[in-house]
Amino acid sequence: MTQKFKIGDLVQLKSGGPKMTVTKTGDAYVENPEYVCKWFGGRKLEQGYFPQDSLELAKADAK
Repeated sequence: MTQKFKIGDLVQLKSGGPKMTVTKTGDAYVENPEYVCKWFGGRKLEQGYFPQDSLELAKADAK
């Protein structure tokens, strides 16, 4: 499976949640690559690992 996202992309879980920045991409040769994403939970920097199928590009904020 080809990688859908690159480092620096702003993504969000398909089920919702905070906007996250992709900081590391997974192995492109596996069926569902995993990404490391970071986001702020209040003032604390959080990090998680997410399979590609669970993520989508974050929608831009309306101005």
